[in-house]
Amino acid sequence: MTDSPAHAPDAHAPRGLSRRGLLGLAGAGVAGLGLGIAGDRAALAVTAPAAGTNAGAVYPFYATHQAGIVTPAQDRLHFAAFDVADGTSRAELIELLRDWSAAAALMTAGKDVGEYGSVNGPYDAPPEDTGEALGLPPTGLTITFGFGPSLFQTTAGVDRFGLAARRPAELVDLPHFPGDMLDDGRSGGDLCIQACADDPQVAVHAIRNLSRIAFGRAAIRWSQLGFGRTSSTSTSQATPRNLFGFKDGTANIKAEEPAALTEHLWVGSDDGQAWLAGGSYLVARRIRMTIETWDRTSLREQETVIGRNKGEGAPLSGGTEFTGPDFELAGRADEPLIGTAAHVRLAHPGQNDGVRMLRRGYNFVDGNDALGRLDAGLFFISFQRTPATFTAVQLNLARHDALNEYIRHVGSALFAVPPGAAQGSYVGAPLFA
Repeated sequence: MTDSPAHAPDAHAPRGLSRRGLLGLAGAGVAGLGLGIAGDRAALAVTAPAAGTNAGAVYPFYATHQAGIVTPAQDRLHFAAFDVADGTSRAELIELLRDWSAAAALMTAGKDVGEYGSVNGPYDAPPEDTGEALGLPPTGLTITFGFGPSLFQTTAGVDRFGLAARRPAELVDLPHFPGDMLDDGRSGGDLCIQACADDPQVAVHAIRNLSRIAFGRAAIRWSQLGFGRTSSTSTSQATPRNLFGFKDGTANIKAEEPAALTEHLWVGSDDGQAWLAGGSYLVARRIRMTIETWDRTSLREQETVIGRNKGEGAPLSGGTEFTGPDFELAGRADEPLIGTAAHVRLAHPGQNDGVRMLRRGYNFVDGNDALGRLDAGLFFISFQRTPATFTAVQLNLARHDALNEYIRHVGSALFAVPPGAAQGSYVGAPLFA
């Protein structure tokens, strides 16, 4: 990322980093220097260029909805869940969200964090920006923030920040579904940050700097790197493949479907808590795939389990990838061509009262386990107007899906994603109004 000279603060520009945020960036040694960010550096409203030039794509942080939801899905992910530090006050939490918003606005615009960035500050003080993205274009970086149930009230019933009365009724931990093998160390969290970009170093740079800014106020509880998006969020994108080799997310909601977005994605003003209107709910599930078992399974069985052919991605009832599946069409012995336990059937809106979600997951490979098997799978992310959408579909899958023989859900989290921040404000500001 490139740096630019600081300018005088504008009365209408967003706040820069707080003194505490700067201490997180540069350490106690620069406390006496009074460093700050000139606010107008954070206000860069650039429209994304045409498809095919993602290296220079810029998605402004300040917008009606947070970027990173209907934004054309990028190829790389760094997702992190945070716990707010014990003893942090409500005012300090607000200050953290202000600091994060100011830094996110800079990084998504292709700028370094801080007034001086990674190389132009005092020579005997730590740089304000870590510098690994210096010289890199923004590559479509989006930074999306969410609030977990425990931010509003802990499992012990403690209201740390005076937010319990403003917690949406639906913002509770997801149920334990049949077959779940959840690791508490990979589940939950007070806050989350989803950083997506088409360069992995840009995404990692974002989480690294936001984590450093949070020092003393919040710390990473768990995180996940992802590569190779497993769904498309725009009609301009081809359908990608997951690690099982099948096209994934063919029937995903697309950005070009405004009516569907209103009905299934964005929280409405009459849905409960007014501060969340224009936002959404984010579900994150870490799904371990037993790659080695799948790789020894016949092509016929693989296609039967999924309900689509592996090459074209067409439903087994015939047609092309985007042909609607015919669940009534029978083959030999009058058995349906798409079996009753096929993943496509059980996940289809027609089998789930018409509910839809916007999927935005990624592949992951995190080395191997003690038995020499790849620790690999799908980091599933979905956005929906209500968590009940995900719960209904997942319960159907957990009970009946033939794919369960090859996967295990090992991490789970739910976050309320507030609407976009207004310039001069910060993400989640209506919650604290």
